[in-house]
Amino acid sequence: MRPGDLGVPFRLPLLVLGFAALASGVLGGLARLGWGVPLPTPQLVLLHGPLMVSGFLGTVIGLERAVAIGRRWAYTAPLFTGLGGVALLAGLPPALGAAAMALGSAMLLFATTRLLLRQRTLFLLTMALGAFSWLAGNLLWLAGSPVADVVTLWINFLVLTIAGERLELSRFLPPSPTARRVFTLILAALVTGGFLAATRAGIALYGAALLGLALWLLRQDIARRTVREQGLTRFIAVCLLSGYAWLAVGSLTLLAAGRLAGPAYDAVLHAILIGFVFSMVFGHAPVIFPSVVRVKMPYHWTFYLPLLALHGSLLLRLAGDMLAVPALRSQGGMLNAVALVLFIVSTVASVLRGRRASARR
Repeated sequence: MRPGDLGVPFRLPLLVLGFAALASGVLGGLARLGWGVPLPTPQLVLLHGPLMVSGFLGTVIGLERAVAIGRRWAYTAPLFTGLGGVALLAGLPPALGAAAMALGSAMLLFATTRLLLRQRTLFLLTMALGAFSWLAGNLLWLAGSPVADVVTLWINFLVLTIAGERLELSRFLPPSPTARRVFTLILAALVTGGFLAATRAGIALYGAALLGLALWLLRQDIARRTVREQGLTRFIAVCLLSGYAWLAVGSLTLLAAGRLAGPAYDAVLHAILIGFVFSMVFGHAPVIFPSVVRVKMPYHWTFYLPLLALHGSLLLRLAGDMLAVPALRSQGGMLNAVALVLFIVSTVASVLRGRRASARR
């Protein structure tokens, strides 16, 4: 551990805050789909999106970046977003949770911008624009804008963070100058379209940019080669490539609908936020989780079970959206939750296997 960093005992509570937001966000989402699940507070039905994006994913991403930075002040980002999720879960006024999440996103933007000023690279610029989009979305939500009006900015936070991390790793297979210029154009279109998504032209630009990013990642990512390997390397590659496919599905659905409303709203959001983002979470967890909490997660073939459940449940959910069959959408949503539970069980089982292996040695 570097001087000035926080140890694992201080990181674990932040991780717990993130997973508390995940659990409450999933329950809120299931209630929205008509399932009679117990809710700590009725307002969770309306807070599914903020809890999942800012409370869980924002906290986990902020924690991972704080570990990479290695400075105590960087942990204020996941601390504030995690506490914001707890505030929403406790039934406190939503503005209080929104303010804490906005403060956490501001700290992440500050940390990323600080790195960018020291190391002017395209991947850090991409992450900084993602953090900026997140902060803008959180501030607009705090000011009273409905989730539907800021969701493209929240999507940009996740999409650009992931794209920036993949671009950082592309040093092993660097893209050509032309590919980098294309990526820069896609980046500009995503940010512009995200802010103009309330207009028809803006949503068309945004959908095209998302599709362009999916195709760019499919073409440029080293996963196209590593998928031929074995074990964990292949598993990560399968997660990445399948995630890019879901990003393409979400963008094509958005372009076909021409607006982010009605059945397309559920289909686009979950193709991207569940299909793309959680495929990335599943794939990177065996690498990031050990670095954050200092445990071993040896690969096992059962890693594929949550991934298969995720893809199958999402296909069912999108079929319900496209066919206008609410029962299918509802069943797909419940199976989405089952896939996340399987992922948590798989992660815990892998950690226990790692401990047993260490004890034998």
